[in-house]
Amino acid sequence: MSNTREATLRPDKFAAWLPYLISLAVGAVYYFSNPKPQFYYDYTFRVAVNFLGGSIGFPFSQPPRLNEFVPFEGFYYSVFPLGSVVTMIPFALLRTLGIIGEMPGAFVAALCAAVSTLFLYLISRSYDVTDERRWLTILAILFGTWTWTNLTLAGAWQLALGVAMAAELGAIYFSVYDKRPLIAGLFFAFAFGNRTEILLTAPIFFYLLIRKHAPADTDGSNGIFSGPNLKKLALFCAAPFVLGVLTLVYNYVRFHSFTDFGYARIPGVLDEPWYNHGIFSVYYIPGQMWEMLLRPWEIRDAFPYLVPNPFSSSVLWSSPFILFAIRFGARDRILKYASWTAIVILCLLLWTHGNSGGWQFGYRYAMVCLPWIFVVLLESAPRKISPLEWAAYIFSFAANAYATWLFHWSGYLNPY
Repeated sequence: MSNTREATLRPDKFAAWLPYLISLAVGAVYYFSNPKPQFYYDYTFRVAVNFLGGSIGFPFSQPPRLNEFVPFEGFYYSVFPLGSVVTMIPFALLRTLGIIGEMPGAFVAALCAAVSTLFLYLISRSYDVTDERRWLTILAILFGTWTWTNLTLAGAWQLALGVAMAAELGAIYFSVYDKRPLIAGLFFAFAFGNRTEILLTAPIFFYLLIRKHAPADTDGSNGIFSGPNLKKLALFCAAPFVLGVLTLVYNYVRFHSFTDFGYARIPGVLDEPWYNHGIFSVYYIPGQMWEMLLRPWEIRDAFPYLVPNPFSSSVLWSSPFILFAIRFGARDRILKYASWTAIVILCLLLWTHGNSGGWQFGYRYAMVCLPWIFVVLLESAPRKISPLEWAAYIFSFAANAYATWLFHWSGYLNPY
């Protein structure tokens, strides 16, 4: 009898641990995807170490060897926002204690991928889909999009995007599927602290936190500004408010302006041809739409014959499964509309930036759209996976595996 009972329990225990095992496996693949991660682009890590030493700037006598530090009143300052620096403080502490000697870029990238996988799974549990579709969609976000190649570059820019993406997923999960406003707000703070544009999606999170799904969901509230709703919003805003105020102070201490992040102060940056209308402008939107959605791969005379441009290429060419997000229908129509609103807001702001992101595969800034795209895909997904879907997913996996090999393992980037 006991042997029979143990045999029936083991599969259940394995099923309970399976998401965690898969998350660890995804993190391991990310960790080993790039034999030469760009840990030396350690802007945020270096500033975090400096923080622990009691300073936010580097004196002119110790100029940093990297760009994206700007000189101002006798010091060099990083242009990364405070949230990105705060994210690296635990690793800076390890450096201060002598446990590590350099930014653990590959490990942080792997950690972002593993955490993202776990939150993708937790979100997917709310949908009545087969395990086949659930894991196909989850793994497609991690291995069928530009996230794989870009995050494993493991420089400060890419790690900020990876942290923002994982934190967005946490904020969505605790705002929609397991409503815990304080925790949701903490994740949201990490998200916009690493990618400032995410702050504009705050009203969407506010709405998702306080909306009712059914007449029974009264929780004693009689309107948007009822006591219970105000309490939820206050809890959600606690961590973002603290980080926001500290960021403004951080900006003021560096550049004597609460709103100046310093990017335009980088020597020569405004002389670059793609910033002929300043750092941000609506004039850039048509060009950036082309870069993100339509720019095709290039054909060359020698191996490798078919390659993406190393500075941007269409995410739809390399991840065509994303097109299934435009399906009609939804399990929760309001949530789907809210998700699309977030995607549109983020894209429009990203497209006003004059530079598509520099060295990258696809359009790395669009990583912040993927958590919302995942929600839309599940909202509209039929139970069965069609042959056309299989083809799109398999192509996406293949294209992004090829790009990861091309960027990290081949000599493709040497000419640049």
